[in-house]
This record gives sequence, structure tokens and C-alpha cells, in this order.
Amino acid sequence: MTTDQPQEQPATTPPPRAPAAETLRPAAPVPAQRPGKPQPSPAPTPTPSKPTPPRPAAAPVPATGEPTPRRPAAAPVPTQRPGEPAPAATRPGSAAPPPGAAAAPPKAPGAPPTPAEAPRPPAGAPANPPATASTPADKLAKPAAGPSATLADPPANPTAGPSATPADTSTKSTAEPSATPADTSTKPSATPAEASPSPAGAAPDPAGASAQPAAAPPMSEAARAARLTVALEDEAGAAPADSGWRRFLRVTGRRRSAVPARELVGVGVAVPRPPDTSVSAPGALDTPADSSEATPSVRLKEPLPSERPANAPPDPWTAFATTKDRQPGRIRRAIRAVGRALIHEYAVVTYIAVALAVAMTWPTLQYPLHTLPQDLGDPARQAWQVAWSGHILLTDPVKLWQANAFFPQPNSFAFGDSLLGYAPAGMLGHGPLAAALRYNILFVLAHALLLIGAYALVRQLGAGRTGAAVAAVAFAYAPWRLAQEGHLDIISAGGIPLALAMLARGHGWSMRRGYRRTHRSVAWAAAGWLVAAWQISLGFSLGLPFLGVLALILLVLLIRVPIRWLRRPFERPVLGWRLLAADTIGPLVVACVAALTAIPYFRGGDTSTATAEIKFFSPPLRSLLIGPAESRLWGGAHQVPRSSLSWPAEMSLLPGFVLYALALAGLAFSIWTLWQRLLLLAGLAVTTILTLGTNFFDGRWTYLPLFGHLPASVGVRIPGRLMVWTTLLLAILAAGAVAEFVRRAENWAEQRVPPWPSPWLRLATLIPLALVLLEGWPSTAHPVVPAQPAAMRTVTGPMLVLPTAELTDQMIMFWSTTRFQQIANGSGGPASAHQAEMRKNVVTFPDAASIQYLKSQGINTVVLLRKYVAGTPWERSGDVPVDALGISREDLDDAVLFRLNQPPTTTQPGTGTQPGTGVQPGTGTQPGEGPGVLPGTTTQPGIGTTTQPGVGTTTQPGVGTTTPPGGLFPIQGNQPGNLPPGGPPGAV
Repeated sequence: MTTDQPQEQPATTPPPRAPAAETLRPAAPVPAQRPGKPQPSPAPTPTPSKPTPPRPAAAPVPATGEPTPRRPAAAPVPTQRPGEPAPAATRPGSAAPPPGAAAAPPKAPGAPPTPAEAPRPPAGAPANPPATASTPADKLAKPAAGPSATLADPPANPTAGPSATPADTSTKSTAEPSATPADTSTKPSATPAEASPSPAGAAPDPAGASAQPAAAPPMSEAARAARLTVALEDEAGAAPADSGWRRFLRVTGRRRSAVPARELVGVGVAVPRPPDTSVSAPGALDTPADSSEATPSVRLKEPLPSERPANAPPDPWTAFATTKDRQPGRIRRAIRAVGRALIHEYAVVTYIAVALAVAMTWPTLQYPLHTLPQDLGDPARQAWQVAWSGHILLTDPVKLWQANAFFPQPNSFAFGDSLLGYAPAGMLGHGPLAAALRYNILFVLAHALLLIGAYALVRQLGAGRTGAAVAAVAFAYAPWRLAQEGHLDIISAGGIPLALAMLARGHGWSMRRGYRRTHRSVAWAAAGWLVAAWQISLGFSLGLPFLGVLALILLVLLIRVPIRWLRRPFERPVLGWRLLAADTIGPLVVACVAALTAIPYFRGGDTSTATAEIKFFSPPLRSLLIGPAESRLWGGAHQVPRSSLSWPAEMSLLPGFVLYALALAGLAFSIWTLWQRLLLLAGLAVTTILTLGTNFFDGRWTYLPLFGHLPASVGVRIPGRLMVWTTLLLAILAAGAVAEFVRRAENWAEQRVPPWPSPWLRLATLIPLALVLLEGWPSTAHPVVPAQPAAMRTVTGPMLVLPTAELTDQMIMFWSTTRFQQIANGSGGPASAHQAEMRKNVVTFPDAASIQYLKSQGINTVVLLRKYVAGTPWERSGDVPVDALGISREDLDDAVLFRLNQPPTTTQPGTGTQPGTGVQPGTGTQPGEGPGVLPGTTTQPGIGTTTQPGVGTTTQPGVGTTTPPGGLFPIQGNQPGNLPPGGPPGAV
């Protein structure tokens, strides 16, 4: 037998609804059955034999009161296939009937099928239709798939079961407004558990309905058809709004939420209102219809109030509500910010740099009050410079450049690199002990700044941590730099790479990533210009070439920024007005600092150029392969080639053979691009040519046009100090090679199992770092500073301290840091000629000519240090009678004081000098010291500086140091017969 399939409504336009008064009411109200309780067995009802026609128009209710369905009931269609057992009465997946339930009576032969046995499949559909439907209307019109799924199959538990899902509940709430628990088989959608019989569900029972529990009497076929029609109309009306969303759910396999945001209470049919059932509960709409309480229209559920009334008592349950975390206060935020800063990458680099500087300069901080690194010449003078700048800025800043030394020369503080940037440190403490401690701390921190600045620059350019670490160590501890340990202004070059790194960071530029507008920072750019100004204030030996590099950077900005502004309009502005302001004010600040610092240098008495000294100090090409004597690795090995150099201290320019190898590898194996490598190679060639000075085409087109016309006081007379730029470029090339090696090692490690580098591979990436560090291992001497004579703490100036020499005067300047009295002693810079003339005129002191010369210079006091006059022209000056010279003499414990503007005083009996000796009792040479030997300058362990009695020479293999008679202050690098024009280059 075939039945007509009900017509589906279009999904876009809902069908016209009949008036609420014409809706079909059931013949008798069906009592509501609570979910979860057993239902009585349904009574057999007659089934119309006529098949269900297509949906007709709504018919009026007959006068007799019998409800007329909108469409005739469909004819029963057997669901059992030929040869299959009788299907079970329960829905697949429902619970089995409880034991002891009454069995349904057997059906008489030829009796019509019951509603439970007569499902209504669509016309022309197979016996077992698919479990799902293509549209929501199909889900309602088609019964659930399965051999025993019928319209009247009641489940054992309408709200639970293996196939009950939240989506089923949501669909039921809108599609079956008056479905009873007995009609839950008309659920529009079927889950997989409902589509096929499961072992746990109801299986075909040959006994028929005898195993089913008692259920409520079923509704009539007409009422069921009317209810299905209303559900189809509602589903068709809601289909346009939900069709896209449900289609998405079908594609993705997700189901709708069990409880919709706003639910329907009724859909134009008689819906009873259970007093204890919420409209959002799954079984709220599965109650039997009540003709007396019909809802003619759709009514939305009112939202619950979100706020309590004003007169309501406080809710006690708010104490358990979720509250927001309390925001930390300023102190806690500051502590957290400091904690994050302490573990930042550059903070860790700073810790490592300081620790490594202490280790590589040891024993500088072992006895920081009593020793100085390298020698007692330039370090002592530079310690005086730092002390003077701090002292005069606190007392009389106007006289900054009128130092107490070199009296009566004007602008004497400009006789060398001023180290003015260290003036804040000079404000702390006074006296020689404080000066030594201050110098040693600055010496160690300068090495740390070298490493920090180089690391920051290479990291900003785009290299990794390992590559940046190798470059930083190679730059900070290059072997050639060990020969400059006595020059704090040359060691203090860390501000150069640090300023370049800050400027690159402020402009958002990197070699590896190019220009990035989002990484610009005005603060970093301003900080870079300030650091550059600080570096210029330390001196012009390195500051003047650095000014040229900064000018080149500004020239590139002036060319590249307009071009980028024209070619890329979408990136305007390129820099922004704040960054442009920083790039305008910053260079002006740097230029002002350089100009104010340079004015005293050009006002000096000696304005002659340093062309002769430049030619003398220009190193040959082979010097780039010769290590200094202070290198523990190459000092002894390069002793012979080093002896062929005219001034080994300034010509041993080896940057490191490991650095050479890594830079050579970086030309072919690097993270930098080819053009970047070629640019670095070109810069390396330029800096190398400038380093050679006049040894490359006599310097006519290289060094002399740039620096040959400047005064000698500016301090650019030694071309070898430009090696700092050569080393920096070599370090950048080496960092590219190391970073590429690390990158490939990490890529190879990702293919391993487990995918991380092995310990041996990690150690292999650190081999270049260890080799560079080993090559920079120093063996720097640390001589003991002689004690300050008591006369230097009591006598006022202007005065001359004897003995005087080019090197001993630097220690006298160091001793003057207690009172900063005016002294005629001084060493270095353009005053060398004047100082040499003064020493020549006072070599016969005390006599009439020398006294007249000293008075003409404004000097009225002479102090003769007995301890250091042995072997000098003034060895017997303390024994010469002075009564006829018109001066006075006073014997002190450790010195003899001559006053040139006072008449001689009468000598008391027993207080004069012994005839022929001139030595006060108890003030002679102590046993074991030897004549004129300063305490602590005899032997240092591992240094090899030993003074032979009566000879006055200091022997150190490969160093070639000598000590002039009378001074016995060890100097470094002075080869006999190779003095530069104007004397030894004591000034830096």
C-alpha cells in the first residue's frame, strides 16, 4: 500500500496560518505524564484506511464538536520487511520494559494495524528512510529511521537515553509545542543512536507488545495529524531565519545549544501550562493539550532582572561572587618593573661584562689603592686629570682649563686628552689614594663598556646572541689593545659602538631587517646622541674620527630620507617630527661639546702641526700581524719581529688571528647579504689604509689631508689608534659567520630526535668565543704606587719639585691631588719643548742663573725629594751652601725646602746639616731598597721588572723598557735611540 507524502513548505516564505479560533482541538484532553515514569499501555484505536492526502486548507470545526483534522490521516504502512521479525514497540535506544509488565494482547488475524505498527513514510521512499533529513521540515515530516520507529512509539524515558542530545531538546521545543511523552518519536531529528538499533536499545521482540510498560491512551489520528501540521507550519516559518545557521551546523557537525536564548511559549495551539515546569525545561512542551488554556500567538519569555530593587535587602550570595583582582600599587609595580629589568638580556650582558672585565684585568682590583696598571707614567697623569676635573668643577669651574700643573703655562689642562667625561667620578674623594682607586675602577668599567657597546651594536644589526658575544669579546680584548692598557682614553672606546647601537635602534634600522617604521624610538635616538657627546668629551684621539663617522651618518640620512619620502608615499612621514627634532638637536649638542672642548686646544701656545710625529708613529703593514709584549699568548712568540718596530707600544697592532679567520669566513659564509659584506670589506680597507698613516702613498691622499693640518695638542698624531675601527668591522664580519654557523646547527638539530641541540653541539658553537677570549688573555704589569711625600701635603705653590724629568713629573702631578698647589712640573702634550727648556735651565740648581730663571717664571719655592735624587744632576743640591744666593733652605723629614723670596736664616747649633753629607739623621736610604729605588717597583710576580743596583734599567723580555737615571719610574715601549721629535710621547 502506498501513501501520499505531505507537501513540504518552502523554506523562504512561511505558509498562512489559520486563525487561532479555527485550530484543531483534540477530542479529549490527555493527562500529562511526567517524564521518567512508566506509561500505561496504549489502547487500540481504529486507523483510517484512506491514505493521507496532500495538505488541504484548514477546515472549520463541525457543529457536532468532533474535531476535524486539516488533512485526513495517512493509511497505515507496514514497516516490517518481508522475512524480518516483528519490530519492537519501543524506539531504538529506549530502555527495556521493566520486569513484570503486562504484555499486550495478541492481535486478531486480519485486524487493522495499530498506530504503533503503521508509520507513514513518504511516497516512493524506501522501507528504511535515512536517519537525517535535508531540511528542518523533513525532520518533522519524516519519522525517525529504524525498523520499529513509528509515530506512536513511546520511549521509556522521554528526557533521557543514549540518543538524547541538547539539540533534540531545542528542536522539540520549537517544532512540537503540544507533543506528549507518548509522542516523542515524532522528534524532528534523529541521532545516530536512533537511526540504527543499538545492542543496548530495544531489539525486535517476537512476543509483540507484551513487554511494553503501561502507557497513557494514545491520541486520535486526527489530533496527531493536526499537531504535526502545526509543527510543520511553525518549522517552515522559522526556516528562513535558521536555514543558514542549521546548514552550517550540518556541515561542521555541531549541534545547537540545549537552551536557546529566547524560547517560544506557544505556537498558536492549545498548550497547557504546568505550574511546576519551566518553559526552558526539555519536557515543558511535551504536555497534553488543554482546550481551555490555548495560546493564540507566540509569546517571548521575559528576561530576568539583572539588578536588585532599591528597597530589597542585600543579596547574601554576593560574597561568593567572582571579583576582579586588585590592581597592584605603585610600589609593587615599581618592584616588578625593577625585577623584570634585572633579568633582561642586556642586564645579564652587563653582569657578564663586569665579571669578565674584573677577571681579565686582574689584579687591578686586588690592591686598587696602591697599584696602577701597565706603568707609573700615563696612568698616574690620567688619574690626576680625572681628580682635577672633579675638584675644579666643585670649587671654581671657570678655571677648568687652567690646571695646577705646567705652571705658568695657560690652558694646561688641554695638553692631552682631558677625560672630561669622567669628571663626575673625580668629585668623589681626594688625595692620591682616592685617585688610584678611582682610576682602577674606571679602568675596569671601561673594559666592561667595550664589551657591552659592541654586543649591543652587533645585536642591533641583526646577529644572534652567540655571534654578538664573539664580536664583543673580540672587540674588547683584542691583543693590540693590551699595549694601550696604560692609556685610559684609548681603553674608553665603548661609547662608540654603544652610541651607534642606540642611534640604529632609535631609527628602527638593522642590517638584517632594514628600516622598520614601527621600531622607531625618539628616546633611543636622543640617548645615542648624548652618549656620542660623552664619548667626544673624553678626548680627540678617538673622538675626532668618531665625529667624522657621525657626520657621515647625518649625510646618509639627508640623502635617504627624502628619496624614501618621494618613492614611498604610503610610508609618510618617514621619521616623524619628533625624531627629526632629535636628529637636529642631537648633532647640535655633539657639535657644541666638541667645539667647547676644542677651543682650549687651539688657544695653546704650541700651534704647530704634528706631521713629523705622524710620520714617526705610522706603523708598517707587517705590524698588523705582530702582537704586543703584554699578550700572554703572543708576547714572547713575537719578540723578534716586535724588536724591528720603531715604537712597539704603538705599532703592535694584531687584532687576533682568530678574528682574522672568522672575518675571512664571514665574507663567504654569513647572515649578512652579499652587498653588506662588500660594504664591510670596503670599510675595512679604508680604515686599514688610515691606520697605516704615511706608510701608504706617504699619506698624501689618506691620513694627512684629514688630520695632518690639526695642532699636535689635539692628539691625532698616532695613526695606529684608528685600529679601533678596523677591529670593529672585523668583529661584525666575524659575528655574521658565527651567527650563520649557529643557525645551521639549530636547523640541523631540529631534524634530530629529540629535536634540540646536543650538549656537544652547543659547546661547538662556543668554541670561537673561547678562542677569541684566550687570544686576548693579558699579562699586564701592576706596579706599586710610591707613597706620597709629606712635603706634597704641606708645601704650597707655585713651586718646582726636583728631580724633574719627562716621566717622573707624571707621578709628581699624581701626588699633587691632595692640595692641587701650582707646580711647574708637567709632562706630555705641546708643553714638551717648554718643559725641556725649563729642565735645562734648572739643571745646576741651586745657583744664581737657575734662581733668576725660576723667579722670572713666578716660582718662589723648590722642593728637593731626597729619596729620589740619587743618580740625578740634583744629587748634591741639598749640600750646597745658599747663604750667598739670597734664598733660604729648610730641611724636612723627606725633603729639602728652598724658598727663593726669603733671606737666609741663622742656623741654630746642632740643627744644621752634617758637613759633607747633607742628610738628616734617620732619613737616609733604608736597607734593602738600594739607591733611588721606589718601593714596590723591584719585582712583581710574573712581571719580571727587576732593577739592578747602580744601573737603573728595567729588564723585561720583549718589552724594551728603560728607566732614566734618577726617576726609576718604569716606562713602557721606549727603545733606546728612537725618541720621537720633542721627546717621548708621554702625553696621550
